[in-house]
Amino acid sequence: MPFRTLTVAIVAALASPFAAAATAADARDLDTVLVTANRSASTLGDTIVPAQVIDRAEIERTQARDLPELLRGRAGIQIGNSGGPGKLTSVFMRGSESDHVLVLVDGVRIGSATAGLAAFQDIPVDQIERVEIVRGPRSSLYGSEAIGGVIQIFTRRNTGAINPHARIGVGSHNLREASAGIGGRAGRGWFGVDAAFQRTDGIDSCRGRGPLDGDFGAGCFVDEPDRDGYRNRSLNLRGGVELAEGLTFEANALRAEAFNEYDGSVFGGNEADNVQQVAGGKLTYAPSDVVTLTAQAGRNYDESTTYFRDIDAGTRVDVGQIDTRRDTAAVQADFGLAPTQRFSLGFDWMSDNVESDTDYALTSRNNFAVFSDYTARFGAHRVQAGVRHDDNEQFGGHTTGSLGWGLDLDHGLRLNASAATSFKAPTFNDLYFPFGSGNPDLEPERAKTANLGLSQYADAWNWSINVFESRVDDLIFLDRNFVPQNIQEARIRGAEVTFATTLAGFDLSTELSHVDPRDRSDNANNGNLLARRARNSGRLDIDRSFGDFRIGTTLRASSSRYDDAANTVRVAGHGTLDLRAAWAFNPDWTLEARATNVLDKTYETVNWYYQPGREYGLALRWSPVTR
Repeated sequence: MPFRTLTVAIVAALASPFAAAATAADARDLDTVLVTANRSASTLGDTIVPAQVIDRAEIERTQARDLPELLRGRAGIQIGNSGGPGKLTSVFMRGSESDHVLVLVDGVRIGSATAGLAAFQDIPVDQIERVEIVRGPRSSLYGSEAIGGVIQIFTRRNTGAINPHARIGVGSHNLREASAGIGGRAGRGWFGVDAAFQRTDGIDSCRGRGPLDGDFGAGCFVDEPDRDGYRNRSLNLRGGVELAEGLTFEANALRAEAFNEYDGSVFGGNEADNVQQVAGGKLTYAPSDVVTLTAQAGRNYDESTTYFRDIDAGTRVDVGQIDTRRDTAAVQADFGLAPTQRFSLGFDWMSDNVESDTDYALTSRNNFAVFSDYTARFGAHRVQAGVRHDDNEQFGGHTTGSLGWGLDLDHGLRLNASAATSFKAPTFNDLYFPFGSGNPDLEPERAKTANLGLSQYADAWNWSINVFESRVDDLIFLDRNFVPQNIQEARIRGAEVTFATTLAGFDLSTELSHVDPRDRSDNANNGNLLARRARNSGRLDIDRSFGDFRIGTTLRASSSRYDDAANTVRVAGHGTLDLRAAWAFNPDWTLEARATNVLDKTYETVNWYYQPGREYGLALRWSPVTR
């Protein structure tokens, strides 16, 4: 389905007379609590910047089988995937670069210090309790990377009665899945343990060309018409205890071990072992209702070993190994200056370290930062102001800030306006990758962003419209010799529309994005669209319950994009339709069925790399009702 068809459908939905038939808003509750937008607990109703929360109930409702699938088509988010489940996945927020997205897991910063990307494809969706998405820059709170936005993932947790849960599933391409866990509260403490497993034979990930095809080096450098499988095993541990009145300690640890087959070498049989491990602890002291002190520390490992198998000899030959470790620590104080005013002051420390069989000229660096944030409500007015100073061991000092204002109007309408600055420090690959592919003279990328939004939260529906513009200076770009340079400037303009309602018993939710990311460099690419970003994308979700049965569908669509800076390689637009059903045949048991890409559309999000066709899945979920 072309994108314009989706646009017409959404516009028609927005124009319908919902007020007469709707009963309740579907997805956006003003009382929903999130912590990512202001780095302390607030509600969606008090948040000035565009934000979204995806909770466990929605994860189970959509039956998404990985994190990229859960995120695809959300407002402001586009996905670039290189060949199906488990393959390299890039997330672009608001038209910015894929490494302009800050990713947190339970408050701990994750991502590869060399590549600059978080491994979205390896974070198991069965281990996720909720996802908070903040669109737009948050460097005034988090420092580097938060140019396009912040995505925070909270792992499974249960602080109520002790309760187990389990799920098993099968599907197309020999998909096998299983997960189980138990958690809850006992006295002054709480705990949880979850394990998950997923394996698929996969699809042929790349339509590359081999040395005899007359175009050697195109795509993934080799023609390997085979299936490229994926396996993920994960374990999540968590616990906490109330040490005294107002004093709590909690800790979380997630480890995901992935095995991945892929195309891209003349030797064939390409494989990789990847590990994502994140652990953290937090001590919180709230001596009164107006003061909260928090100390938090964490560590993230991003490990990758690539190799190929000599099928004739039956041996494994290692090709490369890159491990990065990111240590973080923070201290924060929140003060309630008045019932509707809050002031936060904090200190951050981060250390990046690289261990690799590839020689890097520098393998570690530290970053120190102080930040403050003020939020308040005065009658119908809301304000937010923040400032942060980062002192990077390599790049010196960088100060960023944010300023926001909101106005509550009649009939539940809200007007929001905000402006912010942000920056992104170059990665170790940008600076020091060997063989002449690094540039140690690079400077951080810098951005300025303005956002204007209008929203309405009513009993029958809710909607929001946001328009924004970002200007990025010193954007890092590979020159004709594949050496990164600070030669680019970019101007990104865009708009996002969200809408949710319940109509005649059907829950409807739609998210629509338009972005115009233009190269403004003084070179031949001036005026071109930035690579791998579609100008239009969106999704439409429709669900309905019939007693113990629930059915639903998701329509996603994206317009065309270019795969190169010169805008000579065009990747066609696409649309996919998913169907799902669930039957709660017992209060404790639910049978789930899904069919994705029902129309069996052939499409790509990265040139040369296939996406799955029509697929089916069947799962049985056990979640005992607390009695």
